[in-house]
Amino acid sequence: MKQYEPNKIFNIALAGHGSCGKTSLAEAMLYLSGASDRLGKIEDGNTILDFDPEEIKRKVSVVSSIAPIEWKGNKINIIDTPGLLDFQGGLYEGMRAADSAVIVVSGKNGVNIGTEKAVKLADKQGLTKIFFVNGLCDESARFYRVFETLKSEFGPSVCPVVVPYIENGQANTYVNLFDYKAYKYENGSVKQVPLPDMGDRLEGLRTAIKEAVAETSEELLDKFLMGEEFTPEEIIMGVSQGVKDGSICPVFCGDAQLTYGIDQFLNSLVWLAPNAAAKGSEIGSDPNGDVVELAVSQNAATAALVFKTVSDPFVGKLSFFKVISGKVSASTPLLNMRTGESERITKVLIPKGKKQEEVSFVGAGDIGCIAKLLNTQTGDTLCSPVRKVTIEAIDYPKPSYSMAIAPKKKGDEDKVAQGILKLCEEDKTLVYNHNHETHQMIISGLGEQHLDVVVSKLKNKYGIDVTLDTPKVAYRETIKKKVQVQGRHKKQSGGHGQFGDVWIEFEPYDGEDLLFDQRVVGGSVPKGFFPAVEKGLRDSITKGPLAGYPVVGLKATLYDGSYHPVDSSEMAFKTAASIAYKNGLPQAKPVLLEPIGSLKATVPDSNMGDIMGEITKRRGRVLGMNPAESGYQTIEADVPMAEMHDFAIFLRQATQGRGGFDFEFARYEDAPQNVANKVIEQRKAEENA
Repeated sequence: MKQYEPNKIFNIALAGHGSCGKTSLAEAMLYLSGASDRLGKIEDGNTILDFDPEEIKRKVSVVSSIAPIEWKGNKINIIDTPGLLDFQGGLYEGMRAADSAVIVVSGKNGVNIGTEKAVKLADKQGLTKIFFVNGLCDESARFYRVFETLKSEFGPSVCPVVVPYIENGQANTYVNLFDYKAYKYENGSVKQVPLPDMGDRLEGLRTAIKEAVAETSEELLDKFLMGEEFTPEEIIMGVSQGVKDGSICPVFCGDAQLTYGIDQFLNSLVWLAPNAAAKGSEIGSDPNGDVVELAVSQNAATAALVFKTVSDPFVGKLSFFKVISGKVSASTPLLNMRTGESERITKVLIPKGKKQEEVSFVGAGDIGCIAKLLNTQTGDTLCSPVRKVTIEAIDYPKPSYSMAIAPKKKGDEDKVAQGILKLCEEDKTLVYNHNHETHQMIISGLGEQHLDVVVSKLKNKYGIDVTLDTPKVAYRETIKKKVQVQGRHKKQSGGHGQFGDVWIEFEPYDGEDLLFDQRVVGGSVPKGFFPAVEKGLRDSITKGPLAGYPVVGLKATLYDGSYHPVDSSEMAFKTAASIAYKNGLPQAKPVLLEPIGSLKATVPDSNMGDIMGEITKRRGRVLGMNPAESGYQTIEADVPMAEMHDFAIFLRQATQGRGGFDFEFARYEDAPQNVANKVIEQRKAEENA
């Protein structure tokens, strides 16, 4: 593939709800442009962009993928993104690398939560938005109903460009409202046909375009208000300007599986959508935090953002990047701004699905990849040493669903950890940590399917069988009553014996750690043994008297005791202290403490009652509500962490994926007696197993 200037490069993210036809649209674009010699089909598992084994097995996209096409002297980088909420990380990567977002909508199922999320993210990223209503050859498709929903959901900026003429339930003819011509598709070919009789509908759609064009300039608005007709050139230029500045969101349509309407979509894309140069400069920051403007120019100093990482079984680690300015080549010295180290580049590639093509350089506005950058991660900035700059990385959605992961075969724990860490390099919405209290490996992601894919990849890529289980909760224990107890250790074993005798007062206090004090008088316990007493207590508090959980909020005061001039030792007093602990805490009214988290759940107004009821069911306390974005409220509550394991699943189902939440540990509180009894019984059962 030849090199293109920034004004001939278009970076297009295909986004939308799951199974709306994004990958099928990409395959049709690849086929019609000649980039592929066959039309890949998801059902057959032979698409260029859904090439991951998990995608072929599940018949849905789980990662973002990239392939370029050439169309009428331009290069279009197609970025196919997942639609399922569990794999939103790929959507965020694709949107960060794109200049425009093509929001694909099912002609049958219409606007859905994936559509809404794609539009919101495109707005947040400042991307041009273009709608494509797909699958119109399905007899149950309803284009005009979907179009009206788009207008009602996303406002008057939604503007028709290509619309179908439906005859006998078939959408084989498409009318282009720019040139007012109709095109019929049959037997793999397209031909112009007379405008069909669509009654008042066609004129109404044409008027919708004129209204949208009138909003793009005062001159055109005056002309519209005076009842004057726009010239074809004015309509085309007005829509083009409106699309680029975001005041118009054009709507195209067709059927990707049959390639109907795809040529018209591509023809319009290269003059409607902003190219990489027209998108404008990007803002970065220098090492002092000052703003740096990065022009999209191949002659500028190099700056590129790594937006995706893949572990390829054949070429190793692949780092995907978008060049903001300058060029990236094997001879380009690059500095990683996160590590401060130079990166050695042997060759640069352009991605074509699962394949790559070596090129001499990747220029400004274009997308490429580099193999084997061992110290580079997703989100890193690679730049020229002569102009150090950091580009804003990707703000990924936070993981909300956690499970404990364990190998089926004992001894494979390190293999599991290493495999997960490699997957975390690829997927920044996947988080791994080892809970040293519960001795469990915990993985956190965006949902059940997300973690299910992780389990599959561990087996298929790294040969590790694992199981998932509900994570254990890190409880605590404390006391409510002051007690005074003796701990006496005396042992004769021939020669020197062991003797240590302490009286310790245990009482509750407001604090996490053990508070050790002494008020020994008269030297009944020599000062040299005080540290041993404290050490014995600190070792003991790792296991409480109820269920063996760590003890917190404990003050221990050594106030008396006795010693033997020969047999007393540090070990003896350490043992005596642990005996006092074991004797004393069961008498001090021990209680179980459970961790409480602070919940902030943002949900649609219509779901408020259901969510608040569920929080109460989970023993939560609702503290208040605050208005969020339009139509949403944020519920604030304290909820026991033991009750929140599957809250993410419930919230997604209850709100159809529109709700979200943050949940963080806040403090420990006394567990209700029935809860405490159940936890203690489970703990004893585990120990006896």
